[in-house]
Amino acid sequence: MPDARPPADLPPLDAVTRLLHLGLMVFGVAAWLSGDWAGSYKRAEHLGFDVHRWAGIGLSACLALRLVYGLIGPRAIRFSQWLPYTPDRLRLAWADILDLLQGRLPQRPRHQGLSAVVQAYGLAVFAWMAITGSLLFFLLEPGRKADTPLKWLLEVHKVGEGLIPVYLAIHVAAVLVHAVLGHDVWRRMFFLKP
Repeated sequence: MPDARPPADLPPLDAVTRLLHLGLMVFGVAAWLSGDWAGSYKRAEHLGFDVHRWAGIGLSACLALRLVYGLIGPRAIRFSQWLPYTPDRLRLAWADILDLLQGRLPQRPRHQGLSAVVQAYGLAVFAWMAITGSLLFFLLEPGRKADTPLKWLLEVHKVGEGLIPVYLAIHVAAVLVHAVLGHDVWRRMFFLKP
């Protein structure tokens, strides 16, 4: 059983970061869930396909704003401060995995160690889906048969269908573990606590 020590004192997240997180969650999950409902693009009129397309465009807009905010936003939110691309940052993630295997919850500042790897994975998967989905939004005409490049793009887009649940399972599991241990990080993301 993981120990119940609270995570390192974290400054509150700014409202823009929390709103972008909420937008990514709502539009990302809506686009993912509506993917099966989207059915065939071969029909000119199809409510499921329209819902999926517009949820995906909402995700793309939120993701674009998050990427910009990751470059110019508050220091703690900037990608340069947490993306796990340096050997030292990757070592922190490995140490967190070892802590988890020994039943200890890693104690790191926000977006450090394994948390940074999970968040980077999530942003990468949603970016993959947003880029390929946006291209399909503008290039795919419902009711017309897709040519070979568009068929390939559709298949590339569908790869994300399997990657998103992996991210959601890891992210939601981490949130649940923190909640069970009394760490109310999730309440802060939903503006329920400062």
